[in-house]
Amino acid sequence: MRMRATLLLSIVGALFLQPNLSADDSLKVMTYNLRYASNSKPNAWPDRLPHMADIIKKTNPDIFGTQEGKFYQLKELNAKIPGYTWFGTGRDGGSRGEFMAIFYKPERFDILDYDHFWLSDTPNVIGSTTWGHSNRRMVTWIRFLDRKTKKEFYFWNTHFDHRVQPAREKAALLVNKKVAALKTKLPILLVGDFNASAGMNKAYDTLVKDGGFTDTLLSAKKAINSEWNTMNGFRLTRKGTRRIDWVLAKGPVKTSEAEIVLYDNSKQYPSDHQPVSAVITLE
Repeated sequence: MRMRATLLLSIVGALFLQPNLSADDSLKVMTYNLRYASNSKPNAWPDRLPHMADIIKKTNPDIFGTQEGKFYQLKELNAKIPGYTWFGTGRDGGSRGEFMAIFYKPERFDILDYDHFWLSDTPNVIGSTTWGHSNRRMVTWIRFLDRKTKKEFYFWNTHFDHRVQPAREKAALLVNKKVAALKTKLPILLVGDFNASAGMNKAYDTLVKDGGFTDTLLSAKKAINSEWNTMNGFRLTRKGTRRIDWVLAKGPVKTSEAEIVLYDNSKQYPSDHQPVSAVITLE
């Protein structure tokens, strides 16, 4: 009996000593429209930068996509958050124009493959626009290896047009087409500022209903601040239906938590958008 009891205690002790694999395997992703750099008060870039770096450090994503950042703006941000490196190209080519930058922790992730394409009928033509929108719009994506879990996944970052609804709809169709062309069973994470209210726009339906993406804020076991807008216009953030920044997922992915990150209104607003994060596990 004594040997049996000792064996039982050893088994129970071993179970309690096992690491929390789901917690270890999870990673936090985020999307954040930085608002392009400007020296105009009261929301000048030099004033916003330290607060932006602070909220990124507090949220602590493993990977996040940004929109609207200019080359020097991204370099200055990276200097404030040295635990990350970033990748991207300007939407006007090279270092010109706004970036769909992807920041990631280099000690955890390796880049295996990447590409850029423009949201137009000629997606391989740099800076192309063919759908009536004046601003160049694009996608940057990376296939990552997570060295911690030895798993691969895609991370896509985009910014849909802010004025032309047909351009948004065609952009969603093009994203679906490009995703299908990968012919992959790997998880795909799609983040961005889509300039369309979730659940209330055809571009959203094209990605979620037709494209098979899941809205992580809806699929998460725990959703935080899900009833708030993600755009604040440098004013008090309010509850409403302007949830235009999304973290979408496709393939073998589980979301334990998702959040619209709200600012402390007593301080300088870092951006006119709220960051949106999701804690996911690649299955």
